Order: sequence, then C-alpha cells, then structure tokens
Amino acid sequence: MRRIPSRRLLAAVLLMVASVLAAPATAVSAGAAARPENRQDACSADGLGRGVAARLDKAVADVRRTAGIPGVAVGLWIQGKGCYVRATGVADTVTREPMRTDFFSRIGSETKTFTVTALLQLVDEGRIRLDDPVARYVHGVPNGRHITLRHLAEMRSGLFPYSADADFAHDLLSDPTRSFTPRELLAYGYKHDNTSAPGKVFVYNNSNLVLLGLVVEKVTGHHIADVIDHRVLRPARLDHTLFPDGPNVREFPEPHAHGYTNQTLTGAVADSTDWNPSWAWSAGAMISDLRDLRSWARTVATGTLLSPETQKQRLKTLPTGFPGLSYGLGIFETGGWIGHNGSIPGYESVTVYLPAQKATLVVLLNTDITSGGQEPSTLVARAVTGIATPDHVYDGQAPTR
Repeated sequence: MRRIPSRRLLAAVLLMVASVLAAPATAVSAGAAARPENRQDACSADGLGRGVAARLDKAVADVRRTAGIPGVAVGLWIQGKGCYVRATGVADTVTREPMRTDFFSRIGSETKTFTVTALLQLVDEGRIRLDDPVARYVHGVPNGRHITLRHLAEMRSGLFPYSADADFAHDLLSDPTRSFTPRELLAYGYKHDNTSAPGKVFVYNNSNLVLLGLVVEKVTGHHIADVIDHRVLRPARLDHTLFPDGPNVREFPEPHAHGYTNQTLTGAVADSTDWNPSWAWSAGAMISDLRDLRSWARTVATGTLLSPETQKQRLKTLPTGFPGLSYGLGIFETGGWIGHNGSIPGYESVTVYLPAQKATLVVLLNTDITSGGQEPSTLVARAVTGIATPDHVYDGQAPTR
C-alpha cells in the first residue's frame, strides 16, 4: 500500500501548506434545479482587455495540460479594470461534459474561514475570549488548559494532527463513504504526544478547527452547520454555500463536476465525487460556487461580519516557516492576497482578495492530484496573478515539495 503523505489529508492549503499551507444548514437542497449557465456578473470575453484575456487563456490552458487537471473554473475581478471568468476542460472524464462556471464544488479548508468567522462573532458578543483555554469548553484535550482558542485558530496549538495519523488514513481510504464524528477524528490525534508547546510552532492542523467547531457548538448550543448557516451564510447572502452535516452529510447539489484523486490505498486515480466529507467537518466539509466565493473573499478579508478590532486580530498574521506565507486566525496572506485555499480528495479551491487593487480571485478545480510536488490550484492561481497582478503574485515564493 502506498503511504499517504500526511500533508495531503490536511485538507490543505497553499504551499504546502496543505501542508500550509490544505446540517440542516443547507441553503440549497440536493434537488435544486440547475441554474442558468454564466449567471456570474456579466463579463465580456475580453473583460480585462483582449491582450490580457488571451494571455490568461493560454496560461490556464498550459497549467491544465502540464498538471493534468481535468477541469478548472477561474474568476478574477479587478475594480476599475474589469474581469475574467472562464471554465475550461471537462467536468467528467468519461462523458467529457464540459466544465462550467456555475458548478457547485467542494471547497475543503476554505471551510476554516467560515468556522473561525462564527467563532469571532462570539468574541464580539463577549461570550468567549480568544485567550480562553480550550479545556474550558471541550474536555479531554491534551494540554487543553494551556492551549487557547487563539492558538487553535492560528495553527499553533502543538496538538498532533489527526489527519497525519496512519490509522486514520487507512480507515478513511478503506471506506471513503463512512461517517466520522468529531470525537472520533480527534481521538486519532490524541494517541500521539503533542508536537510542541502552545504558541511556539506553526503546524497546519485540522484538529484545531474541529475543536473550534466543538467550541462553537458548546457556547451556542447548536450544531456548527446551523450556526454557520444562520450567523454567517445568511447575513453574507451566500445562498449557494452549504455545510453538509448530519443526515444531509452526503448532500452535493447539482450541477457539480466529478472529482478525481489519487489519495487511495493503491495510489490509483479514483472518482471521489460522492466520498463522505464528515472526516473534514468544521475544518473542510463545505460546498460553494464561484459567485458566492467571489462575494465571500471580500467579506472575510475586510471583516464585514466582525467588529474592526476583532478583524484586526484576525489579520495579525505570523510567519509560518514557508517563504512568502503568513497565517492569522483561520486566514493567510501571500503576495498581498488575503484568504484561504482548500483541498479535499477530488477538489481544490482558492479564494483570495487583494486590498491593494480591490481584486478578487477564485479558482475551482476537480482534482487534488499534485504536479511536481505542488497543489494544482496553486499552480493556476500563481499563473493567473503573474499576468494580471504581477506585483502581487499568489504564492510566488512557494518551495517545491
């Protein structure tokens, strides 16, 4: 059996990051009718200028071909300059159905931005404090009396990541349709000693966000999926974003692309479209689309749903040990772009906002198979920003993994 690199199941990130750095809350039902194609805000074929659009077309095509990406949707909007919205490649490698810009997609670790937003709203209401120990809300956390909610949100708890446990990888990949509870997930990590003292070392860790999901549930008395739906998605008017959970955990609204992964016991490529996302829970189980993520990028980067002081704390990013990347409270900064990316077997995404140019970039693709040791979503985002915002290249200093 091929050893599954732990960083891949971190529902990652960006550099490496997935290694940096990878509920009734159903705003859309599984039976929702397919929405009209090109429902994005009008964007002409040469929205950023014919020359720029042509260069972007070529760059995306080159990355897709080189990295073996089946299909990709890209949305780039720059205030005062225009936009670029394209879908290329296929959504299904068997039927050859084309990729579209209106597809729902699994967004993996971008879920963290929603979970942390819900947490920070509770901070604003005075119901919790960032420097509260997690043991105040969740029992049984190793060193939980010294690990704070801030440590969890900034990925500096020192806990061992459950998704880096070999038994977890085997159990998940042996039956990708099974459901996991949050406590079952955490137990995989708790078998190991903590990796460091709290606050000392950045380690991208899904255990941290599962714990924050439990904290939100403890304080509110409601399921995290419901909390995110009522307190985040509805106020932000994200009506095509959802957190599949409970009896609806297998929900994946139409239309959507098929997802392809090589995170299997044998390393063979598999169709992971209907894999159960419960293993990622409040760290990576959510679903969204290009239009909603365009809106969310600005909302989360500018703090629309939070007080200015709390948003300031969120954006206080610290070094990660990876060149050009710093991490705040469930959010990162690279090349001036603020936001998050996501990776879950079969799907990857990037949703970021560039305050310097009031620009938004969203990338959605239907594979998580790395190319040259790099996440395919990172390759696409880097290529696009290298042309459109050359002074602000996404993950421009990413090391080869």
